[in-house]
Amino acid sequence: MCQLLAMNCNTPTDICFSFTGFQARGGRTDVHQDGWGIAFFEGRGVRVFLDAQASAHSPIAELVRQYPIKSKTVVAHIRKATQGIVALENTHPFMRELWGRYWIFAHNGNLVNFEPELDGTFLPVGDTDSEKVFCYIMQELRLRHGDQMPNNEALFATIAELTLHIGQCGEFNFLFSNDQVLMVHASTNLTYIIRKAPFATAHLKDQDMSVDFTHVTTSTDKVAVIATTPLTENESWTRLEPGTLCLFAEGDLQASVKTIAGPAEKIK
Repeated sequence: MCQLLAMNCNTPTDICFSFTGFQARGGRTDVHQDGWGIAFFEGRGVRVFLDAQASAHSPIAELVRQYPIKSKTVVAHIRKATQGIVALENTHPFMRELWGRYWIFAHNGNLVNFEPELDGTFLPVGDTDSEKVFCYIMQELRLRHGDQMPNNEALFATIAELTLHIGQCGEFNFLFSNDQVLMVHASTNLTYIIRKAPFATAHLKDQDMSVDFTHVTTSTDKVAVIATTPLTENESWTRLEPGTLCLFAEGDLQASVKTIAGPAEKIK
């Protein structure tokens, strides 16, 4: 399956350290070699880098690793193809516009026999289940909420309901963001850590690299990092319980809800 990475912060932060470890999982320390991508929100704009090459051998990935782009929300993906050929159009994350704002989506899993009726408002360019489900989610948001973006609570409730429905078709780990919030669903494997004062030194699992966060942060910084499996070996990561949808904002976990066993039940 694919690898997911996201960051959500209360102040613009670069993801160079985490991406260094993540990049290695695309063909060096893991078998995911079917493309990679990363999206950085900057105000109302988004920088998106995509490559159908393995991230461990991609010159574009090297550029991203060494380029300290500061963002409050980042979404990244390393692909191991299950549906769809290895091609740029099938590379995550995907982006669409709704309510005058960009939305970013990345998926890890495999949705079997998921054939939603799409009305043409949002259509996939490639041939993956991932882009198809993204278009379906965007279509449903527009149908249910009309011409005005809902508040975060209503948006989260709608995504929880859709996740409960879609998750019945298979593995559905995903990252979904409009910059204001980052929504994360653990169908099987997702972990997270929230870094805040007092900061310490972290060492990557996939590369021999450490960083002392006390030298690159302030006492008010708060950074949430989400990854399929922990990126560091000397920090305490939390594994999300399978069947949990979370909402991160301003570098903190602000809400979570169950998406299994009947109607969604709020648990935090």
